[in-house]
Amino acid sequence: MTVLIQPEFLRDLWSRHADALAAELKPITLSSSAMTFEDRVYQMGVINLSPDSSYRESICLSVEQSLYRARRMIVEGASLIDVGAESTGAVARRVGAAEQQSMLMPVLDALVQDSIPVSVETYHQDTAEAVLDRGAAVINLTGRPADSAFYRAIAKKHAGVIICYTAGKDSREDVDLPSRDELVAAQLQYFRDQLDLALSAGVHAIWLDPGFGFYNRLPDGPARVRYQIESTLQAFRFRVLGWPVCVTLASPVAMFREEVRSAETCFATLAVLAKANLLRSHEVARVQPVIESLSG
Repeated sequence: MTVLIQPEFLRDLWSRHADALAAELKPITLSSSAMTFEDRVYQMGVINLSPDSSYRESICLSVEQSLYRARRMIVEGASLIDVGAESTGAVARRVGAAEQQSMLMPVLDALVQDSIPVSVETYHQDTAEAVLDRGAAVINLTGRPADSAFYRAIAKKHAGVIICYTAGKDSREDVDLPSRDELVAAQLQYFRDQLDLALSAGVHAIWLDPGFGFYNRLPDGPARVRYQIESTLQAFRFRVLGWPVCVTLASPVAMFREEVRSAETCFATLAVLAKANLLRSHEVARVQPVIESLSG
């Protein structure tokens, strides 16, 4: 097997994009919790309300389970908790806006009551507006807004947004990606367009997510792992836009097999090397020591 991460590979990658590597980022403050995110690494722990989610340990099917998992992840090192009601898996059931809200609201109410900062993953504007009204601090936006209305709803509540790159209109649409050589340029242009909409709407707390967790349609295996590694190591290139970068950590079963719950520690190492700022993690307790070890 060819070793991808050679010192020469990283040296050449960093040299070609030195401007992005040295880019200064805006600190983010979430007014709902008075939390400020500097240019360093934070974790966002995951709660999946959908039984279709592939990461079984993150699935919570009751308010009690969700609250327990959220509290535990905060103690383990998470700064935000990301809650979603629909899996992005290719065979997962679609969940409409009304059903998403009925699943999300009891969990959101419990977490907000417990003073836990919550991000809600959705591409439905109705759902976003509803959860913002109930205290969500961040919208993990997994769709392509055509205008600034979605962002105006976020700005109205002084909330934050994670802008995710999706090749189609949302994270569930199966659309071919640009080629590997063209992908970063397409992502950068998408982020520039969305930043124009978000900033003009008055949003001031923004993360950029290249969408690594959504757009990889390769079957689980060595080719997919290589693609995930290459993608993660490119994360720093989006810093050139001046906003922090959010990365979903990969969990390739084919490579890690029965030790798959340790996979995110490997990809956390790559993400920290790539100067990502917010790691979306299912394994907060395992990933936090990696962050602390590499961050000094």
